[in-house]
Amino acid sequence: MTDAATTIDLSDVDGFWGAPIADRAAAFAALRERPGISWFEQPATPMPDPGSGYYALTRYEEIVEASRAPGVFRSGPGATSVADMPAEFLEFFGSMINTDDPRHARLRRIVSRGFTPRRLAGLQDHIDRTASAIVDDLLAAGECDAVEAISARLPLTIICEMMGVPESHYRFVYDRTNVILGAADPEYVPDAENIATALLTAGGELAALMRELGDRRRAEPTDDVTSALVNAEIDGERLTPDELASFFVLLVVAGNETTRNATSWGLDLLTRHPEQRAAWLADPAGVTPTAVEEIVRWASPVIYMRRTLAAPTVLGDTELPDGAKVALFYWSANRDPEYFPGSSPGGTRTNAGPEAFDVRRSPNPHLGFGGPGPHFCLGAHLARRELTALFTELLRRAPRVATTGEPRRLRSMFINGITRLPVTADGGKAVGA
Repeated sequence: MTDAATTIDLSDVDGFWGAPIADRAAAFAALRERPGISWFEQPATPMPDPGSGYYALTRYEEIVEASRAPGVFRSGPGATSVADMPAEFLEFFGSMINTDDPRHARLRRIVSRGFTPRRLAGLQDHIDRTASAIVDDLLAAGECDAVEAISARLPLTIICEMMGVPESHYRFVYDRTNVILGAADPEYVPDAENIATALLTAGGELAALMRELGDRRRAEPTDDVTSALVNAEIDGERLTPDELASFFVLLVVAGNETTRNATSWGLDLLTRHPEQRAAWLADPAGVTPTAVEEIVRWASPVIYMRRTLAAPTVLGDTELPDGAKVALFYWSANRDPEYFPGSSPGGTRTNAGPEAFDVRRSPNPHLGFGGPGPHFCLGAHLARRELTALFTELLRRAPRVATTGEPRRLRSMFINGITRLPVTADGGKAVGA
């Protein structure tokens, strides 16, 4: 056991999660080297009955194994918080993320109607037009806060239009998703004594918006996803109004988060690594697919998901008891040198190891959209399309886009987020080119 591993506290939101990224990476490297699976006390939480502490899965193979055994590693008791949450929180802030089969399979079958290949292909023109408009505004302004003006704008616009939410409500949705994602951050919820109330209020307001829209689409269907969902029937079953509302909360929060934070981290990474920007610009068609995957891997916007054991089990060399909580730290798995080594197995090309940002990294079996199994991100293909369109447009028309200050990071152990990121841009020759 290394000395560093003995002092790590993954439940210290300000100390551990507020530390520099390099320090976080070193700590997870120490945990991966520690024998067995480490256990941590419950972090501070506003939840009235948070339950016991949790085991931290930090190695890639452990997380994949747990993800492939949903019958043992259950999501129903809660997936997005290591603290146990009241039932109303689980329903608002997770929907089918916080369910197991057979209910999970039923919900997934129905909501998948909104994410068919045909529907996603039909979105491409709109994604491209929105990305172009974002770059138009960036070039006109010359400088901006990238989080609101670039990173959040594309996924928010696409998801709201998919669902048929009027443009006049976009800001309403944006503000409430910020509260849900950033409840522990005083920038979004200044009153730390009333975090639970703020969460329930934000979730309730989003749910009310979708209930009203769902009622209208039942009466007068259109071609949006809300109409598809309220009128979808599989094996005689439909989504209830409450299920539709909770899915909408999940969609606007999760669908916004991955693309938003991956974009922000990508802009920061391209500024810090001009040689990678130059490599991308030299071969956009060849590099964009691997670059998008590398941004998601390096950023790992969802830091972890929780599971709860339905039976005693052995994972690696550790016996885990019935009812134990485990946190699947994707952020750590995506830096496991066993799967992201300094060179490929065939020795045909060299990466600088898991901490390096390499836009041509291949293979790249990251878990940025979750592990394999029934809870793999439903919107992964949409996120990839959005990231591809946005970075293609940025590098084509604003190749010198660069951060001008340090990112203001979200106070969270769940989301690897950035709340503010100043950038400047023009249409001139690329930095590093």
